[in-house]
Amino acid sequence: MKALILTGGFGTRLRPLTLHTPKPILPIANRPLLLYQIEMLKKVGIREIILATCYKPRLLKNTLDKLRLPGIRLHYIQEKRPLGTGGAVKNAASFLDDTFLVLNGDILSDFDLKEIIRRHRKNRAEATLALARVKDPTLYGLVETDSSQRVRRFLEKPAWDEITAQTISAGFYVFEPSLLADIPPGVPYSLERRLFPHLLETDRRLFAHTYSGYWLDVGTNEKYLQANMDVLEKGLFSKRPPAGRLLGSRCRVGEQVQFHGPVCVGADCRIGRGAVLDHCVILEKSFIGQGARLENCIVGRRVRIGEHATIGSGTVLGDGCAIQSYSHL
Repeated sequence: MKALILTGGFGTRLRPLTLHTPKPILPIANRPLLLYQIEMLKKVGIREIILATCYKPRLLKNTLDKLRLPGIRLHYIQEKRPLGTGGAVKNAASFLDDTFLVLNGDILSDFDLKEIIRRHRKNRAEATLALARVKDPTLYGLVETDSSQRVRRFLEKPAWDEITAQTISAGFYVFEPSLLADIPPGVPYSLERRLFPHLLETDRRLFAHTYSGYWLDVGTNEKYLQANMDVLEKGLFSKRPPAGRLLGSRCRVGEQVQFHGPVCVGADCRIGRGAVLDHCVILEKSFIGQGARLENCIVGRRVRIGEHATIGSGTVLGDGCAIQSYSHL
């Protein structure tokens, strides 16, 4: 079985972090987000992966090439213009000649792919959607199923009085290649808004599998920070105990530096004497000055923060920023 990962989005809600870096290779606990999905696929025996690219494809490829993934064969399909989720699938049709998986490249999850594949085959489905339970489904598109987990209705961003379930699409799908004929070639097309409603209208075999484990859409700066904090604080995706803090290679930390809560520091960073880091992410090659205080914030690559500066909650500093000493943000 092959897998297609959708990595072509521009990541506009994650700016300024994505101005120079595609969202799927932003680091989560100092590892590219995409690596977590590749490892998830490898666990179920999938060794051939197609990456649907559009935004900064060369940087994405160079980053993955450096990881030297043993036993994994990667193919890159570049879109000349954004084709949407369905158009990206159609664009990779030449690789997809048997049952295949599709994954949105911005999801962090420990989803059991083996179980959704098993259910897809048992139900003789043409498409099976992974569903996740969320506390607030008004932010997403609701998916309703019957007792056999066959999909019965989609409801986009429902009001609270319209909610009949708390299951949303988790961004993982199992497809039969017969579905490719339903997607027009070379034009933008959406799986969620076009293909799936079409399958319901034509009474095709569309099923779902609901999962209750960890799931996070890493689509905003707030969620990006949460993803890093979750991996460190909860010890997700690791056999080791929760790390609490993570320092990349060749980091230099001055005397009397304080770490509070989960903190992730990228490679080649320097942290000055007496700095205080509280629930924050600092990407590679950044400098934190003496006595600086950072709380619930994200610092991009090659950022320079002056002495005794304060970077407050919710702040996101893009790559290459320079913050003067004693500044308050």
